[in-house]
Amino acid sequence: MSKTPQTKGRGDGLVAENRRSRREYSVEDTLEAGIMLVGSEVKSLRQGKANIAESYASVEDGGLYLINCDIPIYNAANRFNHEPKRKRKLLVSKRELAKLSQEVERAGRTIVPLKLYFNDRGIAKLLIGTATGRKAHDKRENEAKRDWQRQKARILKEG
Repeated sequence: MSKTPQTKGRGDGLVAENRRSRREYSVEDTLEAGIMLVGSEVKSLRQGKANIAESYASVEDGGLYLINCDIPIYNAANRFNHEPKRKRKLLVSKRELAKLSQEVERAGRTIVPLKLYFNDRGIAKLLIGTATGRKAHDKRENEAKRDWQRQKARILKEG
């Protein structure tokens, strides 16, 4: 019997996705990071409840931390519950941490969480990306390009 994550009927284990990040930022590089959670947080994630839309990652005290990620309390955990918006440590290797901190300091990039999911072994992972912020005209240009691609695909499909 295989253990499959129970996340809103999705087979891929996806818990939360930051769709705004692809619009607001130009993502250059991605990295899969582990995340340190307590038991009630894992239970809440398995129910498919989380919000990473307004969160970001930061290098602090020699580690990488996820800040402002909202994992709601798990009702069955009563007094052993967690704080919903606490700072959570992300698990990356020393080499990856050094690379991320250099990119943030030198190139002025931001570390943005893209997806929160359970991998095939049932372990919670966070896909993070190093990104640069987009200007308003870049956002409009990117949206127009995407619309044109859709129209082109529709025309080719019909014809």
